[in-house]
Amino acid sequence: MAEVRISEKKVGDHHPCFIVAEIGINHNGDMEIAKQLIRVAKNAGVDAVKFQKRTPEICVPPEQRVAMRETPWGYISYMDYRKRVEFNFEQYREIGSFCKEQGITWFVSVWDEPSVDFMEPLNVPCYKISSALLTNDQLLHSVRSKGRPVILSTGMSSLEEIDHAVSVLGKEDLLLLHTCSVYPAHYEELNLRVIPMLRERYEIPIGYSGHETGLPSSVAAVALGACMVERHITLDRAMWGSDQAASLEPNGITRLVRDIRLVEMALGNREKRVLPRELPIMQRLRHTQD
Repeated sequence: MAEVRISEKKVGDHHPCFIVAEIGINHNGDMEIAKQLIRVAKNAGVDAVKFQKRTPEICVPPEQRVAMRETPWGYISYMDYRKRVEFNFEQYREIGSFCKEQGITWFVSVWDEPSVDFMEPLNVPCYKISSALLTNDQLLHSVRSKGRPVILSTGMSSLEEIDHAVSVLGKEDLLLLHTCSVYPAHYEELNLRVIPMLRERYEIPIGYSGHETGLPSSVAAVALGACMVERHITLDRAMWGSDQAASLEPNGITRLVRDIRLVEMALGNREKRVLPRELPIMQRLRHTQD
């Protein structure tokens, strides 16, 4: 099975699960909230934090641009809202510096080609492509042209669409994430057994991006072979924003990291042997017949 290197860590079989705390747009355009979330992720022991980068003029459909909505900034258009939650280049540079100080990797999901070019000077270690853009060949080509590892989410996609995306991107330095693109997702929608199926089908690293509200399924994904787990994080699920309800609060992400590491220890290897701590019990309880 292939592996992908993200910063200094290898991701794939026989390596610890690479845990990503997705900040996304849960910072609501506030740099201090973003830094608080980075600290939460670092304290929890995750491997990386992820943001999202969009060009609103490209990503917001024309019919939605003038739609009005209540926001923390008042009753404004959807386009104005999207612009307010986008960090500019200097703010992303500040995020990069802060993550370096904290000793944590960061990267982004890119939603359009200008966003890829926007991020390049910041030297992120990889790019993520969301499930919504899996069929956007132009974006796939643009991301691949930068020569960085690519993480591709596969929610709301058929196997034929995934096959095509993989053929466009190539398998080198590619990692797929199984996911259900519902926020929050119900447990009966998660279909975690797709994870080993994807590993067998593509023979590349497979991870899991969870949008459910609990922890057990994300931990189970690791037992099924997920080499990366991504979950949204928030300071408080009651905060304003569309992704907050499907996010983990500080205690939740801390428990998730703990549980994943415990399960990794419990999985062990395929060797069946008598353990040293079993020997005195065996000698006391096992009796042979004459």
